[in-house]
Amino acid sequence: MRRERSTSSVNMAPAKRRNVSSDKSCGLSVKAAKIDVDTIAERVLESRKHANDIFDILEILQSDSEKDVVCAVDACSKVFCALLERKELFVGKLPGEEEALSGGYSAEEKFRIFMLHRYNSCVETLLDHLSHELHAVRESALCCLMRFAAGEGQHPLEDLDWSEHYSFPRKLIQAVVDNLLSNTTDNSLLISRFQVFLEMEDLRYYVMSSIRENVGKVMGKSKGAVLPVYQNNVFTLMSNISVPSQESELTNFMVKQGANHEDWKAAKLNDHKRAFERMWLGFLKYKLPNSMYKKILVILHDSILPHMSKPTMMIDFLTAAYEVGGAISLLALNGLFVLIHQHNLDYPDFYKKLYNILEPSVFHVKYRARFFHLANLFLSSSHLPVYLVAAFAKRLARLALTAPPTALLIVLPFIYNLIRRHPSCRVLLHKPSTEDETEPSEDPYVMDEEDPAQCRALESSLWEIKTLQKHYHPDVAKAAMLINTPLTAQEDDISEVLETTTYELMERDLKQPPTKNIPLEFEMATQLLKGGEGVLGQHFCLF
Repeated sequence: MRRERSTSSVNMAPAKRRNVSSDKSCGLSVKAAKIDVDTIAERVLESRKHANDIFDILEILQSDSEKDVVCAVDACSKVFCALLERKELFVGKLPGEEEALSGGYSAEEKFRIFMLHRYNSCVETLLDHLSHELHAVRESALCCLMRFAAGEGQHPLEDLDWSEHYSFPRKLIQAVVDNLLSNTTDNSLLISRFQVFLEMEDLRYYVMSSIRENVGKVMGKSKGAVLPVYQNNVFTLMSNISVPSQESELTNFMVKQGANHEDWKAAKLNDHKRAFERMWLGFLKYKLPNSMYKKILVILHDSILPHMSKPTMMIDFLTAAYEVGGAISLLALNGLFVLIHQHNLDYPDFYKKLYNILEPSVFHVKYRARFFHLANLFLSSSHLPVYLVAAFAKRLARLALTAPPTALLIVLPFIYNLIRRHPSCRVLLHKPSTEDETEPSEDPYVMDEEDPAQCRALESSLWEIKTLQKHYHPDVAKAAMLINTPLTAQEDDISEVLETTTYELMERDLKQPPTKNIPLEFEMATQLLKGGEGVLGQHFCLF
């Protein structure tokens, strides 16, 4: 039964959250309470003799009706934010309600204890609503919790020790993050709403710490198992967290710390970078779904590495990502290249790994254009040893024998550019013929050799390109014919053909007018189905 109201003082008997849908005998129906919920909130704030009316709002907060719950959330926000501002909630270690009745507490203290218990019940219900089946309820509950966090930050409910966290409501933020990072529910939509609040510097700092703590707890229990739904929620939350580039940009805070602001870690750029780095490293040290490797590696060089205090600590993740294979290996090498080029990482096996990625599948993967764009970037230096460049040119030429036309229109200019950058590789184009031309010479190149230094590419030639001169597609044959003439100094721009698809290639060919008439039949056909001795007439006779 619902609590009896006291007209003179607050009823301090222990209270439990009740399910309205199962309470058929409550004195005030949910529908009636919904109509007067704003009036109830005003009455609670107006006089303490109506303090027990807060139970009516908490009842409606657990309703099955979306509109009722949203109205109750707004009422709770109005009541408890006002009580926080008035400092009418108990501060310090909260005693139990029975203890408050029997202890030596004044009427003022009993009221504050009572209201703080109701506040905690409200927070607990709102946290439960973050996993509600209706998005409107989830979003309303989240916004209310963030208003509570701002109120607690300005008017702390705990005795402050002025240590690392100052007066920031870290426990409440940790609880919100824990509920957002669900193991069973995809919270992408709700997380996108939460990210609006991450523009506040201090909130972002403590959210990063909360994510790291939550990931360590959840993934530690999973014992290395992949948790796709949970890990997707974590990635969604982390992917849009960025750190300002300068400390002077740290100006937007949810909680003002006054004189202690300068000593607060949330106000220091280096501490933000450290928290950002720990958050990502704590997440990436666990096994991820293959699809998530791609998502992370695509944003790595733009959204993650620039904000880390020590980007080279990503080497373990990138090495593990390379072992996955396929397009993921290429994207991992992109991250390694950034570390080598911009952060002086010493990684001698980089080009060996890139060489081993060159398989027939690279011509058919979704990231083919990105692959050749990055490979062109990786091999752009004129200081690479000639044996290495020759190995890449030869391997690509061998793979070209079975590649589709759209890939060949990329590969052939790619090989020509390598030779232009490294004139010493022209030896691949000019090999003396064998003494006995009736017997073809054996190609010394070892295709299965994983080490480009041992594949003997310089001892071979690019005879594969000569073979492609008889390719069925005229554009490929024309491109292959360029090997018969001296290559110009100007490199070919492969960016124009990186995105070419088979459909686009066929459309272009069909639009070109034929150069000459080609006879397809000995006798000119005059109609489709004609009786007589013709093939169509024999098989499709009309009666």
